[in-house]
Amino acid sequence: MAAACPTTAEVTEALLELDSKSDLKGTLAQISICGAREIDIGGKKATVVLVPVPQWRTLQRVHSRLVRELEKKFSRHVVFLAQRRILAKPTRRSRQKQLRPRSRTLTHVHESILGDLVYPAEVVGRRTRVKLDGSSLIKVHLDKSQQTNVEHKLDTFTTVYKKLTGKDVSFEFPTQQE
Repeated sequence: MAAACPTTAEVTEALLELDSKSDLKGTLAQISICGAREIDIGGKKATVVLVPVPQWRTLQRVHSRLVRELEKKFSRHVVFLAQRRILAKPTRRSRQKQLRPRSRTLTHVHESILGDLVYPAEVVGRRTRVKLDGSSLIKVHLDKSQQTNVEHKLDTFTTVYKKLTGKDVSFEFPTQQE
């Protein structure tokens, strides 16, 4: 099973198996998944698992243990994200009766994907560098206290964010200046 792409059904099956065997009982029963995608990362593969937004907080409680167990099972990086929806910007021709919530804008969804992607680390700073050719690169500074937990996955984070949003990003851990 580790050689093939883990589909949504296989990820669900793995979650059920973990729920019955591990100390994560009960918590995993409350979590459902919307889907799973495989993303190629320079010869390696990563699995992105999408979770409904209301269940994201529940998942965060067991996130690190769950990711560790699934990475052992599938022998690849596993990333959990909340399934978020982007609503189109209202125009004169669109007949929208309600205002578009801020949580459904493109900017907010991309910021939320970035925060979900690097969890349990936190984004402590962000710089956008615009090059002479017009292309932009987002430099994201992550919390130094979580460096040992997420440092080996930075290439995965970069590639997954590029595939989902189309934006170039690089992750760094800021040095302490005193």
